[in-house]
Amino acid sequence: MKTPLWFSGQGAQSVGMAKSLFNADAEVKELFAKADETLGMPLSKYCFEGPMETLTKTSVCQPALFLHGIAVMLLLKKRGLLGGLKAAMGLSLGELTAHAAAETYSFEDGLRIVAERGRLMQEACDASKGAMACFIGGKIEDVKPYCDEFDVDMANLNCPGQIVISGEAEKIAAASAAAKSRGAFKMVVPLKVAGAYHSRLMEPARAQFEKFLEKIEFRAPKIAVFTNVTGERVSDPAEIKKALVKQIVSPVKWELCVRNAAALGVEKYFECGPGGVLAGLAKRIDKSLDAKSIAEIGDFDQ
Repeated sequence: MKTPLWFSGQGAQSVGMAKSLFNADAEVKELFAKADETLGMPLSKYCFEGPMETLTKTSVCQPALFLHGIAVMLLLKKRGLLGGLKAAMGLSLGELTAHAAAETYSFEDGLRIVAERGRLMQEACDASKGAMACFIGGKIEDVKPYCDEFDVDMANLNCPGQIVISGEAEKIAAASAAAKSRGAFKMVVPLKVAGAYHSRLMEPARAQFEKFLEKIEFRAPKIAVFTNVTGERVSDPAEIKKALVKQIVSPVKWELCVRNAAALGVEKYFECGPGGVLAGLAKRIDKSLDAKSIAEIGDFDQ
């Protein structure tokens, strides 16, 4: 069976995440111990016990989601469900997990990369007052005028009829209010986020992340990986670095990633990590896609 893996993005985290995986398998326990040792922080404790305030910090939740995704993949392999692994991709932070799955870099290097990415993005959030909002029921050409009028950025192209904008909090509020008053969309929903991800407000993080990646060894991925920046497959190590750096300030073209992966002739998608968001988006992109979300041990048997 031809299968691609999807990896969760920031916002999917919850206290207790991956605890049942940890309890069920000795290799998963080793994986969590290695993560704690590599990062020099009790990441396992934050995943299992919280508090949510700590787990939600960008600098913590990004490595937590990375770890959870790799743990799910490990168990999928052990259960013989990935014999035809075809591709990997992820939403925002999840793209970095996908590259670890594809062996673009080691698990340990991946942890260090996402931890630094999270730290830098947290600093950018703290230095600015950003916000995001989801416009539901419109197309790119419907949302773009609001980005232009209110000087904000388009951040996520998740699926048909779901587009997220990002920028300074006051400008996002003004754009949202205008959209509601004009009745241009079915809904305009403010997102509970720490800052303006995938917008120009993340530029300080982008610049520092580029410098950080210079000293990390990247290899050509062993399976297809699709970048959020273009939605296309990327395989050259230098181009992968450029894409991961640019992604911090660029729109996430998730719908295009999914459609391009589907063109490979895949049969079954596995979403690795908490939330079930990506499996939900899949049905809005293409109802024929067979997607299964796995976060905890009980999900394997459903």
